[in-house]
Amino acid sequence: MERGKPIPVFGDGSMRRDFTYIDDIIDGVVAAMQHCKGYEIYNLGESRPIRLDELIREIEKALGTKVVINRLPTQPGDVNQTYADVTKAKEKLGYEPGTELADGLTKFIKWLRENSKR
Repeated sequence: MERGKPIPVFGDGSMRRDFTYIDDIIDGVVAAMQHCKGYEIYNLGESRPIRLDELIREIEKALGTKVVINRLPTQPGDVNQTYADVTKAKEKLGYEPGTELADGLTKFIKWLRENSKR
């Protein structure tokens, strides 16, 4: 995206996904390791689905560039929306994802630019 190369977007961009900043996921994994005795299953995520076209707009803002989109047909079997039900993780682990999408993208792009020079 930063180099101006087109990105593939399947469908019209209305599909919604549970985009979650990695630090929030790590916090949940660490909490699970500290609190679990035996075998438990926890869903970790933001639990707030965001449209793909909204994600792309936020990436454009964070990059300071216009993203070039290669629009493709919806993939067979794709679903309109997915997200994590984090109720159990909140109740048992105190899991509370807190990184807003724009903040997470800003942090990620800063990291990417610093580390892509290596």
